[in-house]
Amino acid sequence: MAAWLVRDAARFDVVVTTNMFGDILSDEASELAGGLGLAASINAGDAHCMAQAQHGSAPDIAGRGLANPTSLVLSAALLLRWLARTRGADRCAVAAWAIEDAVDAVLREPARRTRDLGGPLGTAAFTHGLEEELRGRLAGRA
Repeated sequence: MAAWLVRDAARFDVVVTTNMFGDILSDEASELAGGLGLAASINAGDAHCMAQAQHGSAPDIAGRGLANPTSLVLSAALLLRWLARTRGADRCAVAAWAIEDAVDAVLREPARRTRDLGGPLGTAAFTHGLEEELRGRLAGRA
């Protein structure tokens, strides 16, 4: 599976596996897509769902303004999509779309990226820029 993921990741839509192997494969897929700081992650069941940053808590850089919050933000969007699907909450689907679109817009511009992606920004400045982008998108959809 790991070899096929590297050779042709596009062939996979959903991978069902145990927790340990899922963690390994999702880390590998995240690196292929640009790094752990970008990957969304949820643990979803029929009745419950939990969003988390793909990379974990990163205690080695906590409080230093170095963390890329994209993983956690996109995980929240996945949680909103799960709520929309399982609870019929259309507003959650709209919010998820707005979050994902805002993240895409911010990451398209190198000057608005965090340092781990070659940009100049720390965690707070990146988050502020993302908030502004998201506000604009939500105002446009209202």
